[in-house]
Amino acid sequence: MQNILVPIGTLPNVNETLQYAVDFAADFSLKVYVMDAYNVSAKAGSLANISEKLAKSGKERLKTIISEVDSKNVEINIATYKGEIVDGIKEIDKQLGINMIILSPKSNHVHEDLYLGTTAGRIIKRTNIPALIVPEGIKYKPFKNILTAFKSGILKRKRILAPLMEIKMKHDAVVNLLLVKTPGYTDDDLRINTALMDLCYKLTITENPTTYLGVMEHFQSKQPDLLCVFRRKRGFFVKLWEKNTISKSEFSVPIPVLVLSVKKD
Repeated sequence: MQNILVPIGTLPNVNETLQYAVDFAADFSLKVYVMDAYNVSAKAGSLANISEKLAKSGKERLKTIISEVDSKNVEINIATYKGEIVDGIKEIDKQLGINMIILSPKSNHVHEDLYLGTTAGRIIKRTNIPALIVPEGIKYKPFKNILTAFKSGILKRKRILAPLMEIKMKHDAVVNLLLVKTPGYTDDDLRINTALMDLCYKLTITENPTTYLGVMEHFQSKQPDLLCVFRRKRGFFVKLWEKNTISKSEFSVPIPVLVLSVKKD
């Protein structure tokens, strides 16, 4: 990993999320890119330089947020984008190569009953970059016990596991695998990728209606400080992806969630 991207929303805890990202980056010797996106919908007669003014205002806001965190000698860069935030993330990824997005689960529209807000939900749903979702109030600390949950052990490429492998090596973490047999599973789903098995301390196989229910069944006994899941068509958020927001009744855990990317099933 080299570059972390932190999309800045309008929540009062943006400094908290950025500080977590900076602490993570300091631990792994990474660069941090802080970004904000703005849309220009100027009507006739509006100032011709409104876009320039919004960009300048956005940069000043980001500078203020950055000045309020302990940088710990981490290189923190600013990026603004005129347009939709997901498009901006994809463009920055093309230019720089983003290895991980670190974000708060509720990144704009704040509702107490939501786990993922609209913006965070779009980012998780519509990008293919590994993401670390950090709940409000969580301080960064080394991960010692990681629960990796999935409904299929099929992985097309070993590099999908790169963020998980780096975290395990850096923190000497224990990785427990949880294979959840959901309705309609195939024998191929039970064949776990060898690279994934190489990370494994213990494998647990369970049967549940959804992967999330399997996680909840074993959450207390495993006591993880990081939950790792996969972003794919038949993956952890499959039913939740039908919309951008995710309510706490559908999914909620009090620990960071690492979402790994799988381009193809």
